[in-house]
Amino acid sequence: MRLTWHTVSLELAEPLRISRSVMARRDAVWVTLEHGGLRGWGEAVSSRYLGLPTEEILRRVSALRPEVERLPDPETAWAELAPAGPLGAGLPPGVLAAVEAAVLDLTGKRAGAPAHRLLGTPVPPSARTARTIGIVPPVTAAVQAGRLVAAGFTVLKVKAGSPGAAEDLARVTAVREAAPAAELLLDPNGAWTEEQAHALLPRFAALGVTAVEQPVAPGRPEALARVAAASPLPVIADEDAVTYEDAAALAGRVHGVNVKLANCGGVRHALRIHAALRGSGTDLMLGCLTASSLGIAPAVHLVDRARWADLDGHLLLADDPWTGIGGTDGTVRPAPRGGLGVRPRAGIPAGAAR
Repeated sequence: MRLTWHTVSLELAEPLRISRSVMARRDAVWVTLEHGGLRGWGEAVSSRYLGLPTEEILRRVSALRPEVERLPDPETAWAELAPAGPLGAGLPPGVLAAVEAAVLDLTGKRAGAPAHRLLGTPVPPSARTARTIGIVPPVTAAVQAGRLVAAGFTVLKVKAGSPGAAEDLARVTAVREAAPAAELLLDPNGAWTEEQAHALLPRFAALGVTAVEQPVAPGRPEALARVAAASPLPVIADEDAVTYEDAAALAGRVHGVNVKLANCGGVRHALRIHAALRGSGTDLMLGCLTASSLGIAPAVHLVDRARWADLDGHLLLADDPWTGIGGTDGTVRPAPRGGLGVRPRAGIPAGAAR
């Protein structure tokens, strides 16, 4: 087998402002695994918040290369990348998820089977995905909401965490008026204190918000659990539920856990979290970082396990370099092809898709 990689820049259609940052672009490292005339692909995106700059991704993939290339076939690589396997030990979760995705893509292509079938779902899954509206003025948010509903979106996620709660309330009110039938999710990205969460959540519930992600700052899961116990709407852990251990500790104490494959380490770690939540009263949300269709595709093959899907990262890009998971009409679904089902669009940089 042969492991190669290529770095590209993903530009957003417009800057995305959340409570802790504003993002206009990020790097993506495309990992390619070649064997028997076939290629499998995966994507790792850089993230300052997760402590994974581009240089670290490249260093880790380069160091992994001889370990992967010594293996006889992708099926062996799949076994060694398992949660208890030797190959992924010590890898940053984003790098592990990308390499695992390339192996899954290649294995599916060799078998002529889509990834969801290899992961135990015979019927192609699909789900309504939330579409994110950042911290923007209420008038802008209303215009965006109207356009999204017209395109087919039925779930909208509104970012919160402005310096004053009045602005957040006005933004949600504007979105609700522009999209009266849409399901509304709220995401302050941990911007509130516990006291603020107790005071504000009833007000957002009255506006028709149906669930809230990580209302309080991460690092105090006990506080998040207390907020969830008193909340009039479901509370979903996000920044407090990065790893399997995090999620397992919150099972039964919050209403949902947002699992991002780049955070937890890939599809099999996500499946472990799903199993840990089963029967606890805590449901699964599948989320993502801003990434291309390639980076988000593995999660799309798992959406039948989730109560909520927030897989719109590719829709935030000015130009998604890949295609194959849908989403522009509000529903994500894998293309009926082997592996991840994604294909590069025209214009992939020379050498990246050889």
